[in-house]
Amino acid sequence: MIQRLTNKDLLVCLLCLFAMGSCMNPIQYGDSLTITTSSGISQGTLHKNVITWEDIPYAIPPEGNLRWKAPRPKVSPELTILPQEGNGCLQEASIYAGIEGEGIVGQEDCLYLDIKAPVNNLNRRLPVMFWIHGGGNTSGVKDYYDFSELIREHQVLVVTINYRLGPMGWFTHPAIQGLQNGIDKTSNFGTLDIMEALKWVQTNIQNFGGDPENITIFGESAGGNNVLSLLASPMGNGLFHKAISQSGYTTSFTKKEALGANQKGTIVNQLGSDPVLSSFDSYGYGRIKNLFTKDPQKYGEEYQRYLRSIDGKALLETYEKLAKDTYDRLPLLTRDGIVTHINGVSAGLASSGEKNNIPVIAGSNKDELSLWLGSNRYFVNAYYPLTKLVPIPKIEFKREDLYKLWVKTRSQGWKLRGVDEPLIELEKAGYNSLYAYRFDWDDQVSSYFADFPNLIGAAHGFEISFVTGDFKFGPIGRFVYPKGELRDQMKETMMKAWTSFAKTGVPSTGKNQEWKKFNSKDRVFMKLDADAYLSLDKDILSLAFITENVRLSPVGTLLEKCLLVQETFFNIGDYLEDEFMKWNHGACQQFDMDLERKKIETDLIEEFGSATIY
Repeated sequence: MIQRLTNKDLLVCLLCLFAMGSCMNPIQYGDSLTITTSSGISQGTLHKNVITWEDIPYAIPPEGNLRWKAPRPKVSPELTILPQEGNGCLQEASIYAGIEGEGIVGQEDCLYLDIKAPVNNLNRRLPVMFWIHGGGNTSGVKDYYDFSELIREHQVLVVTINYRLGPMGWFTHPAIQGLQNGIDKTSNFGTLDIMEALKWVQTNIQNFGGDPENITIFGESAGGNNVLSLLASPMGNGLFHKAISQSGYTTSFTKKEALGANQKGTIVNQLGSDPVLSSFDSYGYGRIKNLFTKDPQKYGEEYQRYLRSIDGKALLETYEKLAKDTYDRLPLLTRDGIVTHINGVSAGLASSGEKNNIPVIAGSNKDELSLWLGSNRYFVNAYYPLTKLVPIPKIEFKREDLYKLWVKTRSQGWKLRGVDEPLIELEKAGYNSLYAYRFDWDDQVSSYFADFPNLIGAAHGFEISFVTGDFKFGPIGRFVYPKGELRDQMKETMMKAWTSFAKTGVPSTGKNQEWKKFNSKDRVFMKLDADAYLSLDKDILSLAFITENVRLSPVGTLLEKCLLVQETFFNIGDYLEDEFMKWNHGACQQFDMDLERKKIETDLIEEFGSATIY
């Protein structure tokens, strides 16, 4: 089809001819950037050969009576969609989550997505890469991630989304589930948001030049957890065609735990428990509580209305007061038997045979915990030699040997429980295109302020910038992502591997090293690193092996070893309380682990004013 050139098109091409001698690439303008969707008309913007459509609603705002209900599709094709500010979901402000401010920020009207595509995308069927952000499922926002370079260099289309977070996205209470029907009886509203966004993409993405029959979901940390949850979900069929879990995990909670049953290491009081609702006396809590306790069937609807009447920001503020610094360990993904398998994510993966034609990549990073441990005053000292006017502290190890043991043990545990075990469960379900990796790149530079290669290394989330090409990490970005050939090599490898997988279902590094499939027998994985160290490796990790190395280590006191082993048994998958209590012939039973952990934190706060250096 011959496209008629407008006067504006001719003018631009003439300018291009004068400036460069020719028009290198035809550029789309005007109506070709205006796309009609099922939820409105979106006007794209063009920047450096990448078109962006922002803040497209994919569901009706989950406010008022729709709070704690499954998302409802938004059908309003004649609506004019306008860019917005601050439409992240409710959460605590954090520059690390990409949403600034003070206290609780964001809004309940947050179910929006962005689309980025290369120029000349129309009349094409580009692979669609659907990004699910991390942040513990309690923080994060779509706007923080810019995949423009990936899109421009590798001709893919990328969708980024918001989804409900924390107690707005995952919530269990008898006045909610007990009075609702069908899909609304779930506890996993945030998971349903992601599914609803995928349904929107399948319906509309061809209008943007994307292929609705080639959608790759990918996400990091909690985003990786969500990827695994979608693979494991009885409801996840037909929504996507490939999956990448970056540092994902499989933790989930039973209904009893989500309702408030006590469990080690978890803040479990849900809204409705006295410590929480007593903070809302001004809402008439006392009267409604008494009625609900007396006759929940008769007064359940009134109690439900009350729960939905609480201001969202006030609700999250109360949760934070209750949970304090453990807010990110509130019960989230719940085994409701609707959205999530009744026996958890691992069981769901093993029984997901109807999806076993989906190729899957799962991986973790060599130094997963270094960002957290490297800022903890238990392991490091920090001071500001140039005063706090220069916001970079000088960091030195207190006990480097203990720090390295902790990072290695927790990172091995992450690879075992977040990579190997989920892939083995998928293998049981008949998947035959499984790939594993470990991200090893740690070619940072030391500085006067810190020995960054040893302090941070291949930290949690550091691989994301090599996929986006957007290297940022606050004031230390130039140290942890130094410009040069080694950074360029890693970026080329990651971008090529991720996009080749999205296009063909087989990851190719673009280098001489072939990426072989994972299997439970030898557990082969790709070590993602600069070219000289890019290679295949294999290991057969087990919790018994990992924790026995801790027991035999000359580093650390018995209490420190117990604290480390407890973290290894309790994180990345479901809590293994019995295994921990049996470890080392029950040696850790002499300690009140919660009390000991709290004492360490309290002592650090008393001495330094904070347990962390920031």
